[in-house]
Amino acid sequence: MKIAIIGYGKMGQLIEELALKRGHQIVGVVDVDQWDNEKINKADVAIEFTNPDSAFDNIIRCFNLNIPVVVGTTGWYDDFEIVKNKCNELNGALLAATNFSLGVNIFFEINKKLASLMNANKQYKPQILETHHLQKLDSPSGTAITIATGMLEELTAYDSWKEAEKVKDHILKIQSFRKADIPGTHRVEYNSSEDKISIEHEALNRNGFALGAVIAAEFLQDKKGIFSMKEVLGL
Repeated sequence: MKIAIIGYGKMGQLIEELALKRGHQIVGVVDVDQWDNEKINKADVAIEFTNPDSAFDNIIRCFNLNIPVVVGTTGWYDDFEIVKNKCNELNGALLAATNFSLGVNIFFEINKKLASLMNANKQYKPQILETHHLQKLDSPSGTAITIATGMLEELTAYDSWKEAEKVKDHILKIQSFRKADIPGTHRVEYNSSEDKISIEHEALNRNGFALGAVIAAEFLQDKKGIFSMKEVLGL
């Protein structure tokens, strides 16, 4: 498969390394704000890891070139409906995820199941804690927002989330921390006066994110429409 990489930071470089190991060809690399159609239009799939300010334009450019695009950038989801409509209008292909780690996507499903079990136990107060490296651009992380969204679908006592130390009773609390050399840790806690229940996913390195993005690209090749990691993993 011929892959174009959009964004050549640490993730883009690791994606290149893992894609080559899996037998794919890198036909073009475009770094942030250095778009080049000729480097992209030979690709079967593009993988985009840039920043929230660039992602929207990069996605639309891929649609215009009829290149399926896998998007790992987060922080642009306020424009998702526009992107969705444009994808359908141009018969494009998009697979966007807040986290491509296979383990995290399994964690998402475990999180929803736990929330459904906890819904009848109102004495437990839930919260989400996420920790990332100092270069993380968005806060809370897209992964934490996905976790919160899954919980809100099951916990009827809560109607929204907020990143804060203190929140009102009907709001699900997220706390974000930034420390050196932390690839990504997400923890969900349910606290009562008697005990605590928690689940956690800790990334040991960036490899899982990059591998998941390459596997997503393998899935997206020759497809049309909008997909997620749930389809990739059959969840």
